Amino acid sequence: MSTITKRVLLTFSGSISGKPIVSELVRKYDLEINIYRASITPNAEGHMAIDVTGEEDMVTNGLKFIEKNDVNVSRTMNSLAWNEEKCVSCGNCLSHCPTEALYIANEASREVRFDGEKCIACMSCVRNCPFGACTSLF
Repeated sequence: MSTITKRVLLTFSGSISGKPIVSELVRKYDLEINIYRASITPNAEGHMAIDVTGEEDMVTNGLKFIEKNDVNVSRTMNSLAWNEEKCVSCGNCLSHCPTEALYIANEASREVRFDGEKCIACMSCVRNCPFGACTSLF
């Protein structure tokens, strides 16, 4: 079996935010967990961005386990929210986005769009958007 790493975004409901679900991945599934961003408050929704490393079948089974425990697992790893209605296409974010996840969709209208698959959640757009169109879960 080969060792793999999957980057995922976990979203916890308030009812389970205090339970040791991530530690179960280490104990029951022999997985290595690297938490690189988290925002969890007891009795409130929480978010955690992690890398899960281990044998492929154990990673798959571990992620299924936490999904069965009412944790939303997003494999797209997008902790950034782009609000199209707040965006005025000023373009201020464009030079700050290293992956071009924010881009000009139409040269004639200069309309800005967001491609979540390209986003690496560097949060440069959050710091540079004067209209609050880019926000973070963290």
